[in-house]
This record gives sequence, C-alpha cells and structure tokens, in this order.
Amino acid sequence: MKVIHFLMTLSLGLAANPALAASADTALPGYADGAEVIRVTGDRPQIDEIGGIVYSQVRTMRANRAMRMTLLVPRTPDLKPAILYVPGGGFTTADYEKFFEMRSALAEAGFVVAAAEYRVVPNVFPAPLEDGKAAVRYLRAHAADYGIDPQRIGVLGDSAGGWLAELLATTGGETAYDTGDFLDQPSDVQAAVSLYGISDVRNIGEGFPPERDKVHASPAVTEALLVNGPAFNTFPGAPVTSDPAKALAAGAMGHLDGKKPPMLLMHGSADTLVSPIQSQQLFEALRARGNPVDYVLVEGAAHGDLPWYQPALIDRVTAWFKKTLGEPIKGAADQSGASSRL
Repeated sequence: MKVIHFLMTLSLGLAANPALAASADTALPGYADGAEVIRVTGDRPQIDEIGGIVYSQVRTMRANRAMRMTLLVPRTPDLKPAILYVPGGGFTTADYEKFFEMRSALAEAGFVVAAAEYRVVPNVFPAPLEDGKAAVRYLRAHAADYGIDPQRIGVLGDSAGGWLAELLATTGGETAYDTGDFLDQPSDVQAAVSLYGISDVRNIGEGFPPERDKVHASPAVTEALLVNGPAFNTFPGAPVTSDPAKALAAGAMGHLDGKKPPMLLMHGSADTLVSPIQSQQLFEALRARGNPVDYVLVEGAAHGDLPWYQPALIDRVTAWFKKTLGEPIKGAADQSGASSRL
C-alpha cells in the first residue's frame, strides 16, 4: 500500500508541477534538449490489409482466371463477424477496392471486411452470383485464419453490387449457384445491405421519362447483355424482357420464396440511373412475406454521389450491421491460424 501511495503521490506531483514533469522527461531514453515529449494512450486496434487473395479459380477450356479479394482484418483475439463487399459498376466493372470510407469504418467497428471482384459482362448471369457465393465459402473455409465467426457473415453492395448483395441474401437456400471451390461450406449470408441496388433487371428505369425507357429496352443495354449476352454470329442480341422468366431469375424479385435474412435497403430519392422503385418493390415484397427488412429513402441523394460517403450514412450502415450480426466476441478467436500474423 505504501508503494501505491508513493506512485499516486508522484503522479499527482508531476501533473501539478511542470518542473518535475520536465525533469522526468529528460530521464527518458532518447531524450534530447528541445525534444517534444508526448504520451499516447488508447485501445484502437491495428487493422491489417491483406491484398491479392485468390478466393476462387474459374476454369474454362482455355483459361484459368483467378478471382481476387482484399481483406481488412482487425488485429485482435476476438471472434469477429465478417462483411463481404461487392462493388457496383453497371454490370461491366467490379473495382472491388473502392468505397474505402465504408470498408474502413466497418473494420474499425470490429468486422473483418472482404472486398471481392466478380465476373461482369460479357459474362452472363449467373456468373456474378456464382462468384459471390464462392467468396462467402472462401471466408468460411478460412475463418480460423482471420478470426472470423463463420456463423455471422454479411454482405454489402452498391448499385450492381447491391443487386448482387440482394441475390446472395435471397438465394441462400438455393444450391444450384454453388460451383467451384470449398463446396463443403455453405454460401448463405446472415445479413445484407443494398445501397441503391437493383432488385429486378426488367424494370430498372421504372418511373423514369420515356427517353430512358428506350435505353433500357435496347438489346445493347448492360442488363440485356448480362441476361442474354452480346450479339454474336447468328444471334442478333435481345432486350432484357425477351425472356421474362430468365430475366426475373436474374434479380432478387425472382427469389422471394422461403425465409430470408435481415436486409437493409437504402436508395436516393433523386437517383436517375437506378429507379428508387427498385428498392421500394423489394422492401414491400419482403415485408409482405414476413421477412425482416428495413428501408431508408435518402432524400435528395442521387446515384453514388457524396451523401453516400458521409459519416451519418456510413455510421447508419455500421450500426445496422452491429445490431444485426452482433459485436465481436472478446478473446474467442482460434489464434492457431492467425498467430503468424500477430
């Protein structure tokens, strides 16, 4: 007790007497006259970025394409929920290392965040969905390596990525889209967030002016290429509505049967690329079937503009994932696979 009392007295004395504090600083190893001495405390964890991960290999007759992802992993011994981010890109690109503001916020909140590419046009549906499911299976197969809780995996996507996130959520019980590696692992997700996503490729421009309807009726529009492929040889191309059943299956509105995981749909009221009706119709359909779904209409926001990168919106998504998937479980991770990285 005398030692504790002495230390407390010394600490209080240093705080009250700048001269004593300065004298203590000069005793620090490396001190030089004129050096500024600062003291930093806190419990914010280090976050490791691990890039170039091959989560799947797509094999064809003449090629073997490596599909890649990047991970953000909080360096803690906790058992962490994981979020798979799938990017938008109009079905033609999948630049998976964008939206860093959202991904880093989720990692700082304790989630392992995986950002994955997927096949795009001229590949046709269901190639993107097969890739998304392969990415989920990879995370489960390597859960011990990154401290992931395999029972708590969510998905997040914007625009075409929101389309894929919705499909991953609504096809959890459908094994027809599971192809490739780690087929011993399930590909279902436990939560999904879609930002200005597409729920039905047949009516992306619903409610838009007639000139936009003409674009979406074209056989050259990207959703038509996604469903039917490009014109080639004797095939002249076809509009997305040429085979309504096939087009319906290429969106979440075609997979409404059965129980679905919790979903958060967010859309801007001023979106002129993907109609807000896309989120409205999925919200109403899921709610009518008794599924847990939240819908946030962001007044005045357009398609992927600045409101989507602001802390208020990012915090809203982060809080929803924390509420839905839960917090990391302190000290519960299996460190055998991750010990070499700590």
